[in-house]
Amino acid sequence: LCRELLDLETENEQMLAEMNQLQEKEESCRELLERYDFTEWEIIEWSEQQGVFNFLYDSIELTVVFGPPIDGDVFGEDPSRKIVSLNFESLLDEEEAPPSSCLVQRLIFQFIESQGCWQEKCPTLYYLPQVLHDISSVVSRCKILGEEIEFLERWGGKFNLLKMDIDDTKVKLLFSSSTAFAKFELTLSLAANYPSVSLPFTVQNHIGNIGEEEISAVLANVPTGNHYLRRIVSLIHQHLLQAPS
Repeated sequence: LCRELLDLETENEQMLAEMNQLQEKEESCRELLERYDFTEWEIIEWSEQQGVFNFLYDSIELTVVFGPPIDGDVFGEDPSRKIVSLNFESLLDEEEAPPSSCLVQRLIFQFIESQGCWQEKCPTLYYLPQVLHDISSVVSRCKILGEEIEFLERWGGKFNLLKMDIDDTKVKLLFSSSTAFAKFELTLSLAANYPSVSLPFTVQNHIGNIGEEEISAVLANVPTGNHYLRRIVSLIHQHLLQAPS
């Protein structure tokens, strides 16, 4: 009997260990799903004639017009059902919106326009989920960029960032440091593929000896990826605008 109890206890311990491992795997999978969840769209309408989707806090609207329903398709969701047109519309009030929101909107529409005819990319309902995913991934990246800009507008002074301006899809950063006896403006050209590629830039020097060569050396050490803009500003501050240690 004692041996049976010991075997049962050992079995229970093994089951408990396995359950803990499964819970850890589940938590890990959940974290991955949250990290790579690009579902940035919300369905507003789905009727026999069309589907309407909103992105980015209802500032972008996609209207998908369907062809005639296929016989026997009661809900009009047969993957082979034709799509007649896909139309994107900006609902952003640019006069009232902050510059960062306008920049994000321009970059997203830069991507949309670069893809050519969307109806050719999405001739039937079968292709619609991929289209929604592709747009969502761009919206997600650009939304994070907008948050980076808002962060730098609020906390830029900590990085010797005196002023930030947005001109179309360019971000102008004015740095000033009495410690380094330097004042210069760095202009970064942004695109919808941010932050996966290095940013073209120009430098206008006002005071001191910091120019294109010095900035280029710093940017060469900033890998692309998450919070790319913030890391650029941080490393310029760290390597060029502080007193030597």
